[in-house]
Amino acid sequence: MSSEPAPARPLPAWVAAVQAVSTALGVASAGLILLSVGVVCQMVFVRAVLGESSIWQTEFVTFALIAATFLGAPYILLTQGHVRVDALPLLLSSAAKRRLYVTGNVVSLVFCAFFLYASVPWWYDTWVTEQTTSSIWRARLWIPYLTVPVGLALLCLQIIADMFLVWTRRQAAFAESLEPLT
Repeated sequence: MSSEPAPARPLPAWVAAVQAVSTALGVASAGLILLSVGVVCQMVFVRAVLGESSIWQTEFVTFALIAATFLGAPYILLTQGHVRVDALPLLLSSAAKRRLYVTGNVVSLVFCAFFLYASVPWWYDTWVTEQTTSSIWRARLWIPYLTVPVGLALLCLQIIADMFLVWTRRQAAFAESLEPLT
């Protein structure tokens, strides 16, 4: 069996939808990071130049960067921007590469699904109890906390979509340049 992807076939609608949402959230995450940089600059100006205290900026930046991390994770997986060690796949046949890829993704899926399962009640509790931060800003915690289960749910879907594409030979398990040494 060849490790080459099959000729281009249209993606199933669910895979295309997962990829589109991952991309949209990746763009939103980049926007949150840029916004955070702007808020930090504004906070420095307010404190250093105007001599006033900052009230909401630190919490906003903290929540925005956490949201960017969780919401951007599926996009990082989609674009293969994560750290990966390719030493072992270099030694494997194409069939073994596919099995290794799927096994690694199953482990990732179980890990993400476990934390998704744990994060939903955590978010829900902040929503029903209407918890807020203890600062003067009193931000409603359910809003930033929601980004954790949303990001993890989409990350689980992106892992499943990637495994589907590899298993159906629409995508190579590892980088195209990784040919077996044997």
